[in-house]
Amino acid sequence: MKTKLVCTGILFAYSALAAQAATLTGQWTIHSSIAGNESDMTCNFTQADAKLTGSCKSSDKDIPITGSVDGSKVTWKYDTDHDGTPLTLTYTATFVDSEKLSGSVDVAPYGITGDFTATPAKDPSK
Repeated sequence: MKTKLVCTGILFAYSALAAQAATLTGQWTIHSSIAGNESDMTCNFTQADAKLTGSCKSSDKDIPITGSVDGSKVTWKYDTDHDGTPLTLTYTATFVDSEKLSGSVDVAPYGITGDFTATPAKDPSK
């Protein structure tokens, strides 16, 4: 029984470390559903320790992002506009595993929220 508990503890600790060791650096595909509107975009993230930088491609322009990684929690935001109205989109997620993020997105100043998932972009050459 003790052996089983020790093995379970080791596996739990290993999975927690693996989630923390996951990195966001690279290209990710983001699928959002905000107020009934579905959208997809591609983001290029660079993670250096707890700092997250990069850009997300929206329509025809790259928008710089800033964010942070704290264990399995990830947050990033960017400023944009819709029909001339400035907006700030803030994404808050949790690593589901090294191949998926899942969370919510907040659109300020409107207080509208939605959900999103993010997965590493597939390499088109494969």
